[in-house]
Amino acid sequence: MEYEKIHKLHELIASGTMAESQGPYRVGVDLGTADVVLVVIDGEGNPVAGSMRWASVVKDGLVMDFRGAMMIVEELKAEVEAIMGIKLEKGATAIPPGTMGRNAQACNHVIAGAGIEPVGQVDEPVAAAKALGIEHGIVVDIGGGTTGIAVLKNGELMFTADEPTGGTHLSLVLSGSYKISFEEAELMKRDTRRHKEIMPTVLPVIEKMATLVNDMLEGHQEYQQYPVYVVGGTAYLEGFEAEFGKAFGRPVHVPPHPLLVTPLGIAMFG
Repeated sequence: MEYEKIHKLHELIASGTMAESQGPYRVGVDLGTADVVLVVIDGEGNPVAGSMRWASVVKDGLVMDFRGAMMIVEELKAEVEAIMGIKLEKGATAIPPGTMGRNAQACNHVIAGAGIEPVGQVDEPVAAAKALGIEHGIVVDIGGGTTGIAVLKNGELMFTADEPTGGTHLSLVLSGSYKISFEEAELMKRDTRRHKEIMPTVLPVIEKMATLVNDMLEGHQEYQQYPVYVVGGTAYLEGFEAEFGKAFGRPVHVPPHPLLVTPLGIAMFG
C-alpha cells in the first residue's frame, strides 16, 4: 500500500510549508480528543498544507469545550491561510460511528463558528479507509475516547461500529499507576523514549481494545481474512502493532504517522 501522501502531509505540517499545487482545494478538520488537525488537499487528493494543535476540547467524540474548539480551528485556519495565501471557506468534519443529532452537528457548528462552511461529515474510520485507499479491509480508528471500525468490500462500506475505549483510557491507567496528573500521563505517552517502559502498564488496555474490535466483528465470518489497519495516536506506541495483533488473533498493519490518516481522509470528503 502506498503511504506517500501520509508522509507528505507529515512533512508539510512539521515544516509549516505548502506543496506546489493548483486549486480547487478541499479542507478537512479533525476534532480529536487529544488534538485538532486541519488539512488541505488538491483535487487529486494530494496534501497541500496542514496544521495541528494538541488540545482537550473533545471527550468520547463529543465537543465539551465549544468555544475552545472554535478558537483552535480559527488559529489553524489562520496559520494555513497564511502559508497558502488564500482564504479557506468550506470544509468537512468527522464523527465516531453512531453519533447522531446535536452531538453530530456540534462538529459542524465548531468549524462554522471558525469561518469554515461545513460541506460534509463522515464517520472517522470511513475517512481513514478513504485516505488509505482500501478496497477490501477493516480499518480500526482508535481515538482518544472511542474505538471505531469500518469494513469495506469492493470499495463499498459494509458496516461501521464504535465502542467507548481509546487513548484516554491509557492515560488514565498511566496516571493511576505512576501517581501523576492526567496531563503528565498524556505527555508521558507521547514521549517515545518511554514507550518500552510504559508498555507493560498499558498492555491490558490495548488487549481490551483488540477484544472489543473482535466483538464488533462477531457474526461476520466472511471478513475474517480481510487485512486490518489500525490508525490513531495510540498506534504510535512502540510495540503496539505486535501486541494489538497478538491480542486480536492475527496480524494488523499500522500506517506511518497514524494520527494523520483520518484527517487526510476527512479532507477527501471536503
